[in-house]
Amino acid sequence: MTPADLLRLPRPLILASRSPRRAELLRLLGIPFRVYPAQLDEPSGSTTQPPTEYVLSLARAKALTVARLCAEPCLIIGADTTVVADDTCWGKPATAEDARTLLERLSGRTHDVYTGVVLLRVPEMELSGGVARTEVTFRPLRSTEIDAYIATGSPLDKAGGYGIQDPFGAIFVESVRGCYYNVVGLPLSLVYELLRQACDAEQ
Repeated sequence: MTPADLLRLPRPLILASRSPRRAELLRLLGIPFRVYPAQLDEPSGSTTQPPTEYVLSLARAKALTVARLCAEPCLIIGADTTVVADDTCWGKPATAEDARTLLERLSGRTHDVYTGVVLLRVPEMELSGGVARTEVTFRPLRSTEIDAYIATGSPLDKAGGYGIQDPFGAIFVESVRGCYYNVVGLPLSLVYELLRQACDAEQ
């Protein structure tokens, strides 16, 4: 039995993301879904916009972008993740130097990871959503470790310049307080709750 056996989705499920990590996590629930990457230019660099507002707005934009491609009733999941340090939201670094600066900032400190998740019902265009927050602590990093990680190219594809599921991410992280899957990019407990609510709404 899987979580999917506890749900009876009333319509097809679509993941509005090009992230292979989010697709891999969603498969853990055992729910069939299709992937429609959102054709949306995600911001790089940083912003001082409140993190909850920031991730929800981007998750909503991704879901709405994909909704325009859907002619049949469906459910669309949009998600966005950001790292928050020094009261600033940090997206994907634009350059290797940006990644180095960001990892040096996170070294030996605790930061927050926020993921906003939105579930859009089509064609009603009804939105529901929520935000997960996780505290992550890095051990002090050596410059050689940061350089070696940047050389892999992986930090440029990750919010905050790192992926906890990467080999280097795994050795950088000293502790996690909250949902691990949130740090990877998709808080599964929140996703399940949104899907369960969608099922209840159509009974």
